[in-house]
Amino acid sequence: MQLATIDYLIIFGFFAIVLGVGLYVSKSSGKDTSEFFLSGRSMPWWLLGFSMVATTFSTDTPNLVTDIVRTNGVSGNWVWWAFLITGLLTVFVYAKLWRRSDVNTDMEFYELRYGGKAARFLRWFRAFYLGVLFNIMAMSAVTLAAIKIGQVMLGLSPVETVVIAGSITMIFSAVGGFKGVVYTDFILFFVAMGGAIGAAYYLVNIPEVGGLSNLMAQSNVTDKLSILPDMNDTESLIMLLIIPLAVQWWSAWYPGAEPGGGGYIAQRMLAAKDENHAIGATFFFNIMHYALRPWPWILVALASLVVYPDIASIQAAFPNVEAGKLGHDLAYSAMLTKLPAGLLGLVLASLGAAYMSTLSTHLNWGASYIVNDVYRLNFGKNSSEKHLVLVGRIATVLLMVFSALFALVLQNALQLFDIILMFGAGTGLIFILRWFWWRINAWSELSAMVSSGIISILLNFTSLGTLLFAAEGGVFPSWFKFPFVVLITTIVWIAVTYATPKETDVTLQKFYDKIKPGGPGWKKQAAASSSSDKKWTVPSGILAALLSAVLIYSVMFSVGNLIYGNTTKAFSLFALALAMLIWLLRVWKKLKKDVF
Repeated sequence: MQLATIDYLIIFGFFAIVLGVGLYVSKSSGKDTSEFFLSGRSMPWWLLGFSMVATTFSTDTPNLVTDIVRTNGVSGNWVWWAFLITGLLTVFVYAKLWRRSDVNTDMEFYELRYGGKAARFLRWFRAFYLGVLFNIMAMSAVTLAAIKIGQVMLGLSPVETVVIAGSITMIFSAVGGFKGVVYTDFILFFVAMGGAIGAAYYLVNIPEVGGLSNLMAQSNVTDKLSILPDMNDTESLIMLLIIPLAVQWWSAWYPGAEPGGGGYIAQRMLAAKDENHAIGATFFFNIMHYALRPWPWILVALASLVVYPDIASIQAAFPNVEAGKLGHDLAYSAMLTKLPAGLLGLVLASLGAAYMSTLSTHLNWGASYIVNDVYRLNFGKNSSEKHLVLVGRIATVLLMVFSALFALVLQNALQLFDIILMFGAGTGLIFILRWFWWRINAWSELSAMVSSGIISILLNFTSLGTLLFAAEGGVFPSWFKFPFVVLITTIVWIAVTYATPKETDVTLQKFYDKIKPGGPGWKKQAAASSSSDKKWTVPSGILAALLSAVLIYSVMFSVGNLIYGNTTKAFSLFALALAMLIWLLRVWKKLKKDVF
């Protein structure tokens, strides 16, 4: 595929702006670790909100959505739509708690909530486990998408793509720090959204597809359109809808959708000016992430079923793509090759924006763990701030190198999504309850993390998984694999909780006095505390989260039905969204009064 001069101008102009911003803020970012990783805790809600959205708008996201739609239809997206509930609980329940903690990373939280050697070990071990191992896996999925885009659209080899894209992102992240990431995320969001919407509009109207009405009538597409799974197909209903909504959202850890908040979402809440800005940022993020973004990708995925109905047709059109990289997720990149000059440059710039935004966030977030929770904790207690910033920059480079190497051996985005989801199964409930139940201790979290990992390895990489969950002849139905991991992990960590000593009264009281979580799980500490919240706001927060979930789902599905031509259903859903908004505003008015 040949790029026109205007395409090159758009692409190089965009990268010049991004690198310019990184260099501009490099001096202030390098002052100390607080500036390098949290921008001095001075960020407004709207800037952090845009940054969260841009971060989760990665190059692998359109590929993942395309893979899901082509494999399981539009309803397959419930595997990530269900995480909206998690996000909204973070908004109305956990955002204020995170901001009150005043920690530098969410790993530092462990020595605030727990005490002794177990808390210290949990802090650095989990920092390495998430900040290095899981982080490298998440980044490799993003780089894998960049590799596929490079192969299909530019004819680049995997190594060439990794060297070019990775080097630019690595330099920008190491120089600009968190402030550079957040400032450029604001620009990256608009470039990425403009590219996604422009690509969807053009590709739906190419001659092979024939416009929106023709697309909806195509035989390859009609059975993929439903937003809900087929109610008569019990297995699909359980796998695609019931498990995500009933189990997955609260039980699984996944980057950007951690139950109780965490990861780079927590990093942005900790960087906010105050509690109010932390809440505003996460609410804005969830609205934009779910209500605004999915449909351009879904439309391109549906159109790809007309142009490239199967993997064989993709292979025939792009014979130079390595066999190990072929998959349904490649269809998104394949469709983009049909874009005209100008729009092609914008879309490639938007994909570059998505890549840089996500990778720079993961690199800065992972480096913050390595510096604050591994290096400083074990080796650099007396190190200067400038030395720690240097360690952060070196860690940024190493994380980029290892994630790039891992990306070269991966095949598709959905493959890694499922692995990460399974490894985090069963741990989510602890992240929700640890704020509100004093009895949870460091050993609870360690046992959950270890047992979830061991069970997942046994079920995914040994014959035990086939024996228990084979489609035919297995002991359990195949859909029970994820709930099985959650069940066993939960039994293990609850048993360990009661089998190990409770945290000391001093540790628990110190945590309560600083965070003021309230509720029946802290009765003893509340009685001994000199101050507490005006009122326990969790019940009102849960109600606000549920109302917001109905509001956002209604808007998202209203847009979908409008695209499908179901105007009556679309306007009915929009009316429901307005009703939820009015109710939510009343609840929020009361909640805000109680919180602030």
